Amino acid sequence: MSEPLVRRMREFGTTVFATMTKLAVETGSINLGQGFPDTDGPERMLERAVEAVRSGLNQYPPGPGLPELRQAVAEHRKQWYGLAYDPDGEVLVTVGATEAIAAAILALCEPGDEVVVFEPYYDSYAAAVALAGAVRRAVTLRVDAGRFTFDPAELEAAITPRTRAILVNSPHNPTGTVFTREELECVARVCLEHDLIAVTDEVYEHLAFDGVEHVPLATLPGMRERTVMISSAGKTFSVTGWKTGWVCAPAPLAGAVQAVKQFLTFTANAPWQAAVAYALREEMEWVAAQRAALQAKRDRLVTGLAKAGFDVLRPAGTYFVQTDIRPLGFDDGLELARRLPELAGVVAIPTQVFYDHPARGRHFLRFAFCKRDEVIDEAVTRLRRLGGDQA
Repeated sequence: MSEPLVRRMREFGTTVFATMTKLAVETGSINLGQGFPDTDGPERMLERAVEAVRSGLNQYPPGPGLPELRQAVAEHRKQWYGLAYDPDGEVLVTVGATEAIAAAILALCEPGDEVVVFEPYYDSYAAAVALAGAVRRAVTLRVDAGRFTFDPAELEAAITPRTRAILVNSPHNPTGTVFTREELECVARVCLEHDLIAVTDEVYEHLAFDGVEHVPLATLPGMRERTVMISSAGKTFSVTGWKTGWVCAPAPLAGAVQAVKQFLTFTANAPWQAAVAYALREEMEWVAAQRAALQAKRDRLVTGLAKAGFDVLRPAGTYFVQTDIRPLGFDDGLELARRLPELAGVVAIPTQVFYDHPARGRHFLRFAFCKRDEVIDEAVTRLRRLGGDQA
């Protein structure tokens, strides 16, 4: 039999996260690769999920999502960002942000349309664009003054008559950068000048550190009308396995996304929706404490990685730290990631797999700090062997 997988998806195969997590399990290594916490979210939210299951909330919820969650999401957008969305028609619940992004690209892009992404990008973006038969155009984030940013001229140059949308992720995975208001104003200007749709992945919206402000693109003048704003409960409430996300957008855009989403999963996990609705209203103090704890974990890992000999780029948000491996005598992150379990008993993610131009990220490794302190400390102890430190 010839290759059964459709041509547009052949470049993808197994995700790097599955590959590296499998390697961690097989070798007994500490997994600082995949971005999932090793502790649970707020206890009362978990109890609400159990109560929902036991009370019989186990059948299909409405296709757009439970009314109480859509209302809670709308209230949250208004309270935090001053954005008003109608819960009946402008808010859609999805199976995590990954489905929301895929449904948005499938709904809004015709074959041959172009989608601008910032590289390195979360790997599902490329797959979603390919599924739609669209074409991705990558604008590279480069290190400047200790953070990843883009050149506005390169963004403008990426726009062609076929460009349909710009996919923006901030706080940004995998670099940990948080786009400034000035950077987002540049994106907004390009969208307005070229009549583009913005799809924004804001799953780390409450995980920006050191007082850095997360600015939703939809809050900028003229952008609410053309932005598909996506977030989820997974990162905010440390329940990545619940896969409960949402879209906020003007009714025509939200309706388009729902038209596709209904044929992907139809609807999503009713008990978790009820629990997340509660959490959005009642557990934001827990989120603030979690953000402070993660900031401390970031500092713990950043300090440890620097002592181990890495050149460390301090992230302003997310779960992740980027490191330059060249001071340790390595220049290929993919090769080092494959050898790291043997060399140090730790698993990380090679950043180059998130680029259309892999050479630009060849010397970076991504480490996750959303782990217990003792796990971070043991990982650092092991990683110091790379520089010949036996401490």
